Amino acid sequence: MSKKIFVIVESPTKAKTIRKFLPSNYTVDASIGHVRDLPTSAADIPKNLKGEEWTRLGIDVDTNFKPLYVTPKGKGKIVRELKKKLKEADLLLLATDEDREGESISWHLVDILKPKVPVKRMVFHEITKKAIERALETGRDIDIDLVNAQETRRILDRLYGYTLSPLIWKKISYGLSAGRVQSPGLRLIVDRERERIRFQKAVYWDLSASIVPGEGRENEVFNAKLESVRGVRVSTGKDFDPSTGELLHNRNVLVLDEVTSADLESSLKSGEWKVLSVGERPSRQRPAPPFITSTLQQDGNRKLRMSARETMRTAQRLYEQGFITYMRTDSPTLSSEGTNGAIESVKRLFGDSYLTESPRQFSSKSKGAQEAHEAIRPAGEIFVHPDKTGLDGRELSLYTLIWKRTLASQMKDASKVSTTAKIGAGDAVFTATGTRIAFPGFLRVYVEGKDEPDAALDDKETFLPELIEGQKVVPASLASVRHETKAPSRYTEAALVSQLEKLGIGRPSTYASIINTLFDRQYIRKQGTSLIPTFTGFAVIQLLENHFHYLIEYSFTSEMESALDEISLGKIDRIKYLEKFYLGKNGLKGQVEHREKEIKPEEARTIHLPHLGPVSGIKVGKYGPYFILEPEEGGESIHASIPEEIAPADLSRADILEIIDLQKNGPVPMGTDPETGENIYCLTGRYGPYFQLGEKTDDVPKPRRASLPKGKKPREVNLEDALRQLSLPRLVGMHPETGGEIRVNEGRFGPYILYNDEFRSLKKGDDLFEVTLERVLEILAEPKKGRGSRTILKDFGTQGDDKVSLSVVDGRYGPYIKYGKKNIKLPDDKKENSIIEKLTLEEVMVIVKNA
Repeated sequence: MSKKIFVIVESPTKAKTIRKFLPSNYTVDASIGHVRDLPTSAADIPKNLKGEEWTRLGIDVDTNFKPLYVTPKGKGKIVRELKKKLKEADLLLLATDEDREGESISWHLVDILKPKVPVKRMVFHEITKKAIERALETGRDIDIDLVNAQETRRILDRLYGYTLSPLIWKKISYGLSAGRVQSPGLRLIVDRERERIRFQKAVYWDLSASIVPGEGRENEVFNAKLESVRGVRVSTGKDFDPSTGELLHNRNVLVLDEVTSADLESSLKSGEWKVLSVGERPSRQRPAPPFITSTLQQDGNRKLRMSARETMRTAQRLYEQGFITYMRTDSPTLSSEGTNGAIESVKRLFGDSYLTESPRQFSSKSKGAQEAHEAIRPAGEIFVHPDKTGLDGRELSLYTLIWKRTLASQMKDASKVSTTAKIGAGDAVFTATGTRIAFPGFLRVYVEGKDEPDAALDDKETFLPELIEGQKVVPASLASVRHETKAPSRYTEAALVSQLEKLGIGRPSTYASIINTLFDRQYIRKQGTSLIPTFTGFAVIQLLENHFHYLIEYSFTSEMESALDEISLGKIDRIKYLEKFYLGKNGLKGQVEHREKEIKPEEARTIHLPHLGPVSGIKVGKYGPYFILEPEEGGESIHASIPEEIAPADLSRADILEIIDLQKNGPVPMGTDPETGENIYCLTGRYGPYFQLGEKTDDVPKPRRASLPKGKKPREVNLEDALRQLSLPRLVGMHPETGGEIRVNEGRFGPYILYNDEFRSLKKGDDLFEVTLERVLEILAEPKKGRGSRTILKDFGTQGDDKVSLSVVDGRYGPYIKYGKKNIKLPDDKKENSIIEKLTLEEVMVIVKNA
């Protein structure tokens, strides 16, 4: 009789995938993540420990930093089910993820389940038949050093957060927090905003020419830029100090202004132009290594516009479904299986000429590459082509990205030839450049994304016509061009992840949660793809800098990560490390107790921004940022809110003066509505400027309001703008079949159509105020997509007096019924497309009522 073997994993999806590769005597179930954690509220603390002071922290610092572990609400039932199944088993296999957190989950499972049968760790980094079979043959014990490292990390996070956060609540606002990794991450974003505040614009000019190589070659025109005049280089943006706008010291350059550039332009138009030199320089470009966690997050953001969190969630699903290897890894190394898989794919798709002479291997640059042992790549020995995966939406996009990058890593370098031509005109020299790809190599399949939107991608070619030294050329046009230096770019998620990794702050597996926490605490917000600190985020960093600066020093956080890596290798005593950090001479507990009385709440809530002129500082209040203008003699002080949509670096003296003027004089009508005769105002509230029709009164507590046109400021709008915006939602017409109203409106995610309680986005190029009924009907006739791009298989319209929408939707795990906000399982015998097409309303409503 076969042994009964019980396998525990973290998620149902992973369990479902693994089950396919195991014999019938194996049972697989999921713990649904952690089964124990530190308490998050007083309600979590066991009755017998309620009176203990240390339980508030969840760590008994006087007893070797012993953590108090509790089973989170809702997990008790899962633990009972696991215990029940374990009783029938002869062997327990713990198949949680192979990183520190997975090791920790396995340790907690053993501690809480208390198995009486043998226990082994089952470790793999991809869910394929071969990998699972290999894992069954190579079971091991739980690695206690990894468990200790994870537990120490968790304890440090708790000590840091639960000691500092209450202080921030008292001094700034309740509900705020500090974090061991999140606070240095926030400091990066705040520091970049300060750089933008200090930035002083510099203006400089140069000349740009369109040049014809000679008579009869007008179709070969090329562009050239002014490089030097009388042997002195013409200035570029890099020659100016961003904080002063002045020329950097020891820069021997010529700075042209509008007048001198116009004079030079005039003098050059009539002179002779000729080619001074033409040079070619070959170059080679190597492919980037296969993805690790941080680079996957970066390119997911740059190329797919996915947040770090979305990228990791999508990668998790791909891993659990068996499409990719484990997605939390610091190692860019490919196994021999992975290397061969990439080579065979390249050979099949592009031929031997695109393969390197010998397989490429990449090594990690990270000191603490402690996670999985291989890069993120398509799973298995034979890589599944994206077109044959059956995936769709984001899962397909991310899998394709991983597949392409892995193939590219084993392809030949790209060979390029750069051509530079120097064109002489009087005392001036112009430069023209071109690049041609001699052999595309890996560029056939993958081009790495760039953080700078203006940066040229590596697969772009620019050609120069054939030129020879001494050849006369003709300027078809010559123009003076004005340039302004640009403020330092704000971080995108991709750029922030790159900088966190560079500085050694946190680990790649934590970056998504760091960024997500900053959003959840409302310390940052997103404008386009840029991360902008809120005034609250500014205040928190200001307090930490003024009183606990060492805790947010980048080097301190990086050294802490290194120490945690040493703990995972058993090289550092974790208890001694925790004692020094928390209870030592300059430990966190003593520092907070010592400084708490020194910190004045009024000072902590005031952000000093010297560029704003008439106000001494911006204050953080319960209802958002505001400022106080001290009164003139005999007058009253002015309290005025600042719209939260204005970034600290974008708040100007002119904005402050405008708010002060509005506060002093009250709102002034822009004009009147021709239909009602009521006044129309442009007002500013907590969430930004808006139009309002009429005054707020007891009879009209909520007058009609509308947002400003996208990209316009209050001083840039007029009455026509207001009337257009206040006309929304606009009635486009009546549906010819149902007689229902069809309207269009502006929403948070752009313009949309509203018909029969359903929403459809207008397409790019469709004008909200011009779109016709015919065009709207075309969009409504297109196949509908459910949430997350799920296809509607059959639509039953709206049902009942409440007009609840009813449809059958094709989900990731098969068809289901969507009734309003409820998702209802479709019986297995009705999941075939041919059967769904024949489903009647009565049949579907029976399923809904019985659900």
